[in-house]
Amino acid sequence: MPFAHIHMLEGRTELQKKAVIEKVTDALHEAVGAPKESIRVWINELPKENWGIAGVTAKDLGR
Repeated sequence: MPFAHIHMLEGRTELQKKAVIEKVTDALHEAVGAPKESIRVWINELPKENWGIAGVTAKDLGR
């Protein structure tokens, strides 16, 4: 059972997250031949103040 764990900064719409789940599922199905029913996708949304880039939070960078 393939399992994809995706970390993203918060702020995507539900529609965007659905698209990510669909496309990642399709990619794993095509790449490894796993049945779509066995593929799991987990999106972990990170608060922007919990992600740092070059010593500054993503929130402070306006990301």
